[in-house]
Amino acid sequence: MTPILIKSATVVNEGSAYPSDILIRDGFIERVDPEINHPGAREINAEGLHAIPGLIDDQVHFREPGLTHKADIWHESRAAVAGGTTSFMEMPNTVPNTLTQGLLQDKYDIAAKSSLANYSFYMGAANDNLEEVLKTNPKDVCGIKVFMGSSTGNMLVDDERTLEGIFARTPMLIATHCEDEATIQRNLAAYEKHFGEDLNVAMHPGIRSAEACYISSSHAVALARKHGTRLHVLHISTERETELFDRDIPLEQKKITAEACVHHLWFCDADYAEKGNLIKWNPAVKTAEDRAGILAAVRSGAIDVIATDHAPHTREEKNQHYSQAPSGGPLVQHALLALLDMYHDGRLTLEEIVQKTAHNTAICFNVAKRGFIREGYWADLVLVDLAKPHTVEAGNLLSKCGWSPFEGHTFRSSVNRTFVSGQLVFENERIIETTPGQRLLFDRD
Repeated sequence: MTPILIKSATVVNEGSAYPSDILIRDGFIERVDPEINHPGAREINAEGLHAIPGLIDDQVHFREPGLTHKADIWHESRAAVAGGTTSFMEMPNTVPNTLTQGLLQDKYDIAAKSSLANYSFYMGAANDNLEEVLKTNPKDVCGIKVFMGSSTGNMLVDDERTLEGIFARTPMLIATHCEDEATIQRNLAAYEKHFGEDLNVAMHPGIRSAEACYISSSHAVALARKHGTRLHVLHISTERETELFDRDIPLEQKKITAEACVHHLWFCDADYAEKGNLIKWNPAVKTAEDRAGILAAVRSGAIDVIATDHAPHTREEKNQHYSQAPSGGPLVQHALLALLDMYHDGRLTLEEIVQKTAHNTAICFNVAKRGFIREGYWADLVLVDLAKPHTVEAGNLLSKCGWSPFEGHTFRSSVNRTFVSGQLVFENERIIETTPGQRLLFDRD
């Protein structure tokens, strides 16, 4: 590999922003210094650009195998790198559900051939596969996923003895989807009785309510405290849930951590009138007060990570009646741009964005040699132009589903280039076909 020398970038890393050059050799960051000269390197002029670590998205649904009419690893990994996400961790509710070590390996085999981004896959837990879960290797698998709320296939874990067993016996990180199923079903029955066929998406946050989220999240936290489990609660959607998490100790010392998603930081229930089912997610987008509370928790340290829950469906599926339309939507191509708009609005700093999307994800999951701009680390890097707008249009969407809840929006920043493990994979608004990304490894005992 020809060395690459990034010249005159503003590096945003580990709480600071400073001018520097970056030398990349054989996939790694060899040197970070204000003045580097290397006659044999390919030089990239980054004057006026900001260099940040590539985003590590700890929650995506790339739909392969079994649901590839919606998405697949090839398409979605390209959307990821176009948006500055260089590594992803993908969920087990594919078809078949990833409930055995063999099915988990099948996904790694697919990614090794087709993913442009670095990758990892969660092992799925169900009511009847604890012994299989316990075979998972913590050195090369990101975590165990537990759905404590209804999902696709045989993934709802609602047996209390099973939950106790998972939390008591699993030695590695457990990531949870927390919504109390009994509360949801009770809410749904009440809404159906009152509204019948007039149910619509504006009722979604009432059905999948704040109460359902809090009951389940508090249950997961209680189980983790009881058993000393390493717990990571995904997609916090209510202000009240943020009270469950510690903001007063260093992240490295936390055993219970939490994630917020871009859509819960961007949208609120007032947006259902315009966006409809396009912003139907589980957990639901809720009130403006919840949105503000989640942002405050991100900034205070109660919430540690920002991710996407990228979960494509076809436009035809989304255009169905509310009760039939699936939850989820494509976000990975525009997550960084949305956060940079929040920077322009004064809601987040650049340093906070980098911390919550790269540094903290690497720390939470013990990702080996990624998530920071450090000498000796893999060169997962993004150059962003804070002054060049990017309009989301059908013609520049890379997710296979072909739509975005941001379609028509002009972001104030754009991704200039993306490097994955030292390879330049995105430049001048086009994908550069190169060798696949790498399997993520984890520094765990």
